[in-house]
Amino acid sequence: MSQQLHSFFAPASIAVIGASRRPGTIGWQIVDNLIRHGFTGPVYPVNPSAASVHSVPAWRSVLEIPRPVELAMVVVPRDRVLEVVEECGQKGVQAVIVISAGFREVGGEGVRREEALMETIRRYGMRLVGPNCMGVLNTDDAHSMNATFAPTMPPAGPVSFLSQSGALGVTILDYAAEYGIGIRHFVSVGNKPDVSGNDLLEYWETDPGTHVILMYLETFGNPRHFTRIARRVARKKPIIVVKSGRTVAGARAASSHTGSLSGKDSAADALLAQCGVIRADSVEELFDLAMAFGTLPPPKGNRVAIITNAGGPGIIIADACEAEGLEVAEFSEETLDRLREIFPEEASVRNPVDMIASATAESYRVALEIVLEDPGVDAAIAAFVPPLGVRQSDVASAIVKAHETHPETPVLAVLMGREGLPEGRAELRQSGVPAYIFPESAARALGVMHRRARWLKRPVEAPARFPVERDAATALLDRARTEGRSRLLEHEAYQLLEAYGIPVVDHALARTEDEAVEAAEAMGGPVVLKLVSPQVSHKTEVGGVQLELEGADEVRSGYRRILSSVAQKAPDAEIAGILVSRFLSGGRELILGMNSDPSFGPVLMFGLGGIYVETFRDVSFRLPPVTSLDAREMMEQIRSFPLLEGVRGEAGVRLEAIADAIQRLSQLCLDHDRIDALDVNPFLATPEGGFAVDARVQLR
Repeated sequence: MSQQLHSFFAPASIAVIGASRRPGTIGWQIVDNLIRHGFTGPVYPVNPSAASVHSVPAWRSVLEIPRPVELAMVVVPRDRVLEVVEECGQKGVQAVIVISAGFREVGGEGVRREEALMETIRRYGMRLVGPNCMGVLNTDDAHSMNATFAPTMPPAGPVSFLSQSGALGVTILDYAAEYGIGIRHFVSVGNKPDVSGNDLLEYWETDPGTHVILMYLETFGNPRHFTRIARRVARKKPIIVVKSGRTVAGARAASSHTGSLSGKDSAADALLAQCGVIRADSVEELFDLAMAFGTLPPPKGNRVAIITNAGGPGIIIADACEAEGLEVAEFSEETLDRLREIFPEEASVRNPVDMIASATAESYRVALEIVLEDPGVDAAIAAFVPPLGVRQSDVASAIVKAHETHPETPVLAVLMGREGLPEGRAELRQSGVPAYIFPESAARALGVMHRRARWLKRPVEAPARFPVERDAATALLDRARTEGRSRLLEHEAYQLLEAYGIPVVDHALARTEDEAVEAAEAMGGPVVLKLVSPQVSHKTEVGGVQLELEGADEVRSGYRRILSSVAQKAPDAEIAGILVSRFLSGGRELILGMNSDPSFGPVLMFGLGGIYVETFRDVSFRLPPVTSLDAREMMEQIRSFPLLEGVRGEAGVRLEAIADAIQRLSQLCLDHDRIDALDVNPFLATPEGGFAVDARVQLR
């Protein structure tokens, strides 16, 4: 695969089929870009009506070109694409980029047109980028190939970029040039029926010139494949993604708490978090992060020194750092003494260091060098507000000189003023110092870098595989399907969980009053009675639940009340029995759940449970399989995690039992794809362990 994709980035020759002599057309712009930006191989314009394009001899067909063609750019009307690609196959072309639109993205005939295109691509063993894309770009001096219709060639650098949107791709390249972000490769993948984001991740994984990978995605294609590849690649190179579609559509399964709380974006967040992929909320944030990751070494810790010539920016940066999980470093007494020697009394030498408005460019150099020598500093942010008489370009040079004395420590700059910013930013970038306009941007970038550094230290762990009773679980699901039911009865849901080693509350199915009394006496203490009926999902609505019953008389009365209420409110309901279970109190009510997403498959949920689960929405998500580390992160991610650890003298719950249950649920969902949704609510966690108190299982 690598050699085939290499033909997109470093082809020996390129044919532009649909080359045009009219400025402003895509066929003209692509030829112009290839020539103007110095593509090192031959360019063959193909236009049956022109003798030359851009003063380069043109050919009537790719088949008439007398020399080999490695890469073909196709810019013809959609109805001619299949004919042209067929000729490319006959010519022996290795790689094809179809710019033309009118395929799967338009539906109907476009879908069939794309299928026919892929049949031709496969028949000749070619590779395809597109259709409906804007092309490929490589800034490497050895090739210098702008095979796109974007008018901008970004500066060269270590960042490779994939965009699923061609229109956004043009804007992305403009931003890259403005922000001074060095681009290695740029690929607009379009409809991606062949070359996908997964293919490019594997290519860039081994590309020595790519140090950072940026992606704008609208869909994941094969999420499971992406997970496997991204987990591996992210440990070698940072992957930063903007994933569109944060809006949560209406709940697909109203009867499932997990279904109503999850959505495609929850699944996307879960997938990216598990892979170590960094998710940016906007294209602007994407570039903020790219500037940092493309130039800085990873921070060794989270202690930050802040240098500024105004108090306000220093306070803003300090607040932003704290919000990002960073600490404002405590300087040593030696550092404080050295700072006092060079600054006036009205300056503040404690972190943040406010050198006041009289600070010069030289003040920045000296102050930065001093704080970077402090062993309690892991990174520094230098913020500059332009006063009269001090130029941003001079401050930028001073920051560069200070950074050169300690290149192993990340330094970020905040140049708060447009005047001189492009020149200052360019000088800083070339020296490995990213420059931002706003303080929060610098703090956010440094915070993400710190979190990635922590993630890289996390041990690699394989998901546990528990010994379970898989056949017993399959039999339960088979019986429900044979009986035409779309959900398991509650006692069956308990049995399913028990088959996978997930503890459940003591229970028994009673079909008579006497059986209910006998079960209650065997359990001892108060019990709960619940209706079991294939037709009734919400038992409380028909009076099908009786709580905290103790003694034979209360159990008998509760049993009769359920039957009487159901007879009135759901007379057609079939009563399979009354479930008797131990009444439990105390502990923490949690929820464990799974909802099947049509794109991502099973999505696991964990959070604060009980009757307020959809009110507080304090939940986290992961995609199975999950490891013990994933399970721990699911717990730590919810806001109410301190309650699980124990607060104000209360004993914490047994976190290991919760993590075990999450992992077992993960295995259950992967083993049985007929489960559409599953809720364990509440899962009652205690210092000794945990129990499923209520469970619902919806089948496909």
